[in-house]
Amino acid sequence: MPEKLPDPKTSKPANRFFDIHPPVFWPAVLLAFAFIAITLIVGTPMKTVFSVIQEWVSSNFGWFFIVSVNLFLFFVLYLAFSKYGNIRLGGKNAIPEFSRISWFAMLFSAGMGIGILFWSVAEPIFHFTDPPLADGGTLEAAKLAMKTTFLHWGLHPWGIYALVGLALAFFSFNRKLPLAIRSVFYPLLGDKVHGKWGDMIDVLAVLATLFGLATSLGFGVQQVNAGLNHLFGLTVSTNMQVLLIAAITLAVSVSVATGLEGGVKKLSELNMKLGAVLLIFILIFGPTVFILDAVLQNTGAYLDNFLEISFWTESYEQTNWQNSWTVFYWSWWISWSPFVGMFIARISKGRTIREFVLSVLIIPTLLTFLWITAFGGTAILLELKGVADLAGPVTENVAISIYALLENFPFSMVANFTAMLLVISFFITSSDSGSLVVDAFTSGGKLTSPVTQRIFWAVIQGVMAAVLLIGGGLTALQTAAIITGLPFAAILIIMGYSLKQGLQKEYEKEALREREIERESYQDTIKKLLRQNNA
Repeated sequence: MPEKLPDPKTSKPANRFFDIHPPVFWPAVLLAFAFIAITLIVGTPMKTVFSVIQEWVSSNFGWFFIVSVNLFLFFVLYLAFSKYGNIRLGGKNAIPEFSRISWFAMLFSAGMGIGILFWSVAEPIFHFTDPPLADGGTLEAAKLAMKTTFLHWGLHPWGIYALVGLALAFFSFNRKLPLAIRSVFYPLLGDKVHGKWGDMIDVLAVLATLFGLATSLGFGVQQVNAGLNHLFGLTVSTNMQVLLIAAITLAVSVSVATGLEGGVKKLSELNMKLGAVLLIFILIFGPTVFILDAVLQNTGAYLDNFLEISFWTESYEQTNWQNSWTVFYWSWWISWSPFVGMFIARISKGRTIREFVLSVLIIPTLLTFLWITAFGGTAILLELKGVADLAGPVTENVAISIYALLENFPFSMVANFTAMLLVISFFITSSDSGSLVVDAFTSGGKLTSPVTQRIFWAVIQGVMAAVLLIGGGLTALQTAAIITGLPFAAILIIMGYSLKQGLQKEYEKEALREREIERESYQDTIKKLLRQNNA
């Protein structure tokens, strides 16, 4: 039988600087370095390679991504409303580690973060000017743009995160297995999860996480560079973005050293505060009534057409629009899911399955819808009224979108500076929490490990983001997400089946325990009555 991994709750670090699980750590490191080396050696032609790969995967497997993502969402909803909904992560007496406010803040920061800042203005404008099913620049295009953006940022990504997070939390906290992707497959593989099969699953999870993070960090640093250019005239270039990645990675190292409680938690709360400031700013100085009206209308349109837009595959239109948008998003969220899932599992002990699923699905989705309407909806309104030309600047440089929008309101310098700080804070939060996740996967599921080890992974994430920018910019970032998202989508389907098996056994065990308690209570009652009669 393969050697079992050490207990992550009781095992002590093997040494002061690194405490690794070699069969996962070294393959992941070597494959990451191989990707970095090949991209740098090949140079400029890698952009063409990335483009060809992206087109092939998207065209041939787009249907698979769409089926998978819908399956994940409906499955977690089924779990929430089924007999399993009352199962508590960590056992019946488990108590939540974080307050709901802190928990919601960390959920939102980890799940969307940089991406929503990058795309909340840009995506609605792109769909408004070049929609798949309407004439650009029209009222119908405006409605379709918001409905499509809601699809990409709504319930579906959070359904993916809920599945991975729930599976990891259940098998770690209820079954006392290491907090690693391999543990989720115990009902199917048994003790083989501690051997080569488990190692391969965790290596794939590490690579998916690294590429998913690199994609988001690449978007983030482009937006930081655009903000510095907009505010202070700093040059926009790949070299400048690489320098910014290096500088922000140093800040990440400080956050890593302070731990989950002092680093990620405080930064997540800072993100929420800065985000609230920007949101309140746009609500006060922007078209307030329009935003409040539009968020209701947009949500209604999204829900009314939910099944149609969720399963739309442009089979009759025969264009490549969906490959660049929906398929990219679904693969990005899937490749991002080991990171977000692991992170929300780590912070969700003590929640029931129903509370976990509904909170993870609904709270961040509603916040996201309000944010996208406030920023993206306002941008479209300015375009419709002819008050501002945002389509031109956004098309020329997508990273400038939020700054271009804020220029149309009072105190724009302060607002833009706040937006840039928020991007940097999200960058640090994502990299820090990503280091925590990758570190757990490569150390055998340990919840604590040497700071040096987490800093190492933070640096690797930064290097991979820099290399993707050097090797092909936005196309390379999208390709990285799609390549790793495809095999991991299949892993998640199997994960759902394994989770169902585990929950069934847990339900049967709890039901048996309840019957034993009832029987003991019944016996105690009979004994008490007999004593009273004898007296």
